[in-house]
Amino acid sequence: MTTIKEIAKLANVSTATVSYTLNDPSKISEETRNKVLQVINRVNYKPNSIAKSLKVKKTNTIGIITEDIATFIAPEIINGIDEYAEQKKYHILLNNIRLHKRLGIHFDDTVKYSRIISEITSVLLSKQVDGFIYLGVYCRDVTGLIDKIPVPIVYTYCFTQNENDVSIGYDDELAAYEIVQYLVSKGHRKIGVITGLMDSVHAQDRLKGYQRALYEHNILFNPQYMVIGDWNERGYTAGKELLTLPDRPTAIFAMNDIMAGGVIDAANEIGIKIPGELSLVGFDNRECSTAYTPRLTTMAIPLNEMGQLSAETLITMINGDYDESHPKRIIKLPCKLVERNSVSRNN
Repeated sequence: MTTIKEIAKLANVSTATVSYTLNDPSKISEETRNKVLQVINRVNYKPNSIAKSLKVKKTNTIGIITEDIATFIAPEIINGIDEYAEQKKYHILLNNIRLHKRLGIHFDDTVKYSRIISEITSVLLSKQVDGFIYLGVYCRDVTGLIDKIPVPIVYTYCFTQNENDVSIGYDDELAAYEIVQYLVSKGHRKIGVITGLMDSVHAQDRLKGYQRALYEHNILFNPQYMVIGDWNERGYTAGKELLTLPDRPTAIFAMNDIMAGGVIDAANEIGIKIPGELSLVGFDNRECSTAYTPRLTTMAIPLNEMGQLSAETLITMINGDYDESHPKRIIKLPCKLVERNSVSRNN
């Protein structure tokens, strides 16, 4: 294997110049750098990344622990992490806990999988990762799930109560507020809502946004217009409840796209046209939202941006450049309304 000393001899430069060429080219002239690179290419030199990492005490590797890669949010967030990491010459090591298969929907029972996470963190630390990104299945408090570790960590799509931990998420309350604002701008004042499970932070925050928008527009909250859903099949039965009211809503906000699909089925069965007689907005911008008839207006979650920001924040922390006095330990990105064909003006 060719060494730096041999390259220096062939290029008639010092070993320091070869090192600058590989690691800090700003310290040498373009002419000298090109001369060294020609020799490197000729001898097909490959730097010893292990030796380099031992010397600088960095491997440029990020460990990602995802609770379940099968959830719809995980692939796009991981893609965002990988995109930013690649730009900064970092690599990722991905570990999937597969929580849904292990625990069903009982994700809050952290005792059952804390041992698994402890084993994963130990393995990743043995591979000399420079930091971790922990990716949750949904937004919830995971305080105490990971023991103190000697490298930085960023929590994505989840959060902790530790004031020193950084969490990356999106603003559910603002997104729901903007949905209702949008429906009001279309002339709707009878706006129904189908929530998710009410022990969910997502459902609680989205309901706050819904109620705040009603209040600001002097629309009295009607409890008959709120039906508790389940994020799944409940959209159909909840839609039927709302659409068979004597004074039914002219618009419905379903807190995810799957339940919105159930509302479409219910409306078709009853004979209510969307968007002519009923306007409908979902949430998540999942693939199914473009397959419905009509195509669903929905709120897109900034998943790729969350991944990129998670990687950017972690790498900043790894390099010691993160401002520890930063007031925002929980960073929430805005969502974006995607207008399609399921909303019309209420005359």
